[in-house]
Amino acid sequence: MVNLFRLRKSTPRLERLHTLSLFVNLTPAELRIVDGLLHERDYLEGEVIFDEGEEGQAIYIVASGEVLICRQEHAEAGSSKMAEAAMPHPRRRQGDSGRVAQLGPGTFFGELALLDNSPRSAQARAAKPCKLIVFFRDDFVSLLDTHARIASKISRELARHLGARMRTMAQAMGANQHVV
Repeated sequence: MVNLFRLRKSTPRLERLHTLSLFVNLTPAELRIVDGLLHERDYLEGEVIFDEGEEGQAIYIVASGEVLICRQEHAEAGSSKMAEAAMPHPRRRQGDSGRVAQLGPGTFFGELALLDNSPRSAQARAAKPCKLIVFFRDDFVSLLDTHARIASKISRELARHLGARMRTMAQAMGANQHVV
């Protein structure tokens, strides 16, 4: 007789996904459904993942390597600022002066793209060769229609993550009294 209730083996990728805060509350069966919607992409050092101002279409999870998030340099008024910006800086690549974060394995970025198609607020670039897991907004919206419980668990964790980020930013700006 065939055992219909036998547990499926977990893969290293599923185990890694389950450790991410975004997917931590998913059951193994739910995680397998989500895994079927994820794509892997490899990036070379220095390769742009997305540019500031581009329409956001996906959230990215760092599986290996490092990603640099930076704001692109904008021309400032005043000739001394413009002259300084035009001068080459040793060991600094274009956009590094607006560095926001450097992310390693287990972190994710670009999460607002799951919610809307607003322009990206920063550039993402591979700081080292990296493998990223990509979750496209269209696949997430489809998940909302087909597996609302799974999508709501992911949405809840996304909301917690964004709330924590807002509190951290408000505290850094000295405005923590305005965050409820």
